[in-house]
Amino acid sequence: MERALLIGRYQPFHNGHLKAVQEIVGEGFSVVIAVGSAQLSHTLENPFTAGERHLMIANALEDEGIQNYEIIPIIDINRYAIWVAHVESLVPPIKVVFSNNPLTTRLFSEKKYEVRAQQLYDRDIYSGTVVRQRIISGENWQELVPDAVVKVIDDIDGVKRITELVE
Repeated sequence: MERALLIGRYQPFHNGHLKAVQEIVGEGFSVVIAVGSAQLSHTLENPFTAGERHLMIANALEDEGIQNYEIIPIIDINRYAIWVAHVESLVPPIKVVFSNNPLTTRLFSEKKYEVRAQQLYDRDIYSGTVVRQRIISGENWQELVPDAVVKVIDDIDGVKRITELVE
C-alpha cells in the first residue's frame, strides 16, 4: 500500500483533521501523520506536547477503526532548503503529500513530489485556533474535536494549562 504524508501541528487534533485522514485512507493510502513543530509545547499557539498530540491522534483514529497510519514527530529545523530532506530522513517512503500550506506545497513540489490540496472542512470552526479560543472563553470546544481528544485534554488538565497561559 502506498503512503501519503499529512503534515500539521494538531494543536489539538480536531474533526477537520479527522476528516482529512479519513479522506486519504478512503483513497487507498496508508497515511503518515507528521506532527510538526514537535519540540514546541506549553504556549498559547502550541499548548500540547508531541506525545500528547500523538496520543490524541492515535486514540481518535483507533475509535474510528483506522489502522493504516503512522505518527511521526517532526522537529523544526528552520532551514527551508533542507527541510524536505529532514522530513524524508524521519518518515518511511511516501508517494504523495497532502497539504494546503503554500510553503509546504512549494518545497515538496520542488523535490518532485506529487502534492495534492486537502479539502478543508468548515475551516472557520475546525481549526486549532478556534478550539483554543473556545477553551479560553469557556465555550463549547468539545464539539469540534473527537471524543478521544476530549478525554486526553481532560486527562492532562489541558483546559487549565491553556487558560493559565492567558493569565
